[in-house]
Amino acid sequence: MLHFYRKKVILIIILGLDPGYAIIGFGVLSYNANRFKVLEYGAITTDKDTPFPKRLEEIYDGMNYLLEKYQPAAMSVEKLFFNTNSTTAISVAQARGVCVLSAFKHNVEIAEYTPLQVKMAVTGYGRAEKRQIMEMTKTLLNLKEMPKPDDAADALAMAICHAHTSGSLSYKLDKLI
Repeated sequence: MLHFYRKKVILIIILGLDPGYAIIGFGVLSYNANRFKVLEYGAITTDKDTPFPKRLEEIYDGMNYLLEKYQPAAMSVEKLFFNTNSTTAISVAQARGVCVLSAFKHNVEIAEYTPLQVKMAVTGYGRAEKRQIMEMTKTLLNLKEMPKPDDAADALAMAICHAHTSGSLSYKLDKLI
């Protein structure tokens, strides 16, 4: 007697973000059965001469565009940690808050990861150098060249981290297959 089993196809879309206020790197991946497909990556940018509230609006509009276009199941963003320039930290935190609010308003799961968690999820080594993370990101996503700007590469690594992390929706779905 023959038995045929077919795996369920469960595809999720993950938006990775590298927060900032001049440049917000983003990477959009589809993930299915431990395979990635890059849908888009790049950056939301704001001009330094633009008043800060207007910059926040531009970030919000850019986020809404990405969230409406790709309808991700999850957004992966780095936990903020600053120990030097508090002025920069406050501005980045405000821009990050706009991104989180936009995702929340679109009913997107929001996951936060530390740099250590990203390094472990992408390279398997918590003390990996930035170059190692970027190379592994390129390899895992089967890209011909390193994503530019660097903020976009960091955002793609954030999305990979979410897919590879045991608490994420993608990991839970992968275990069901």
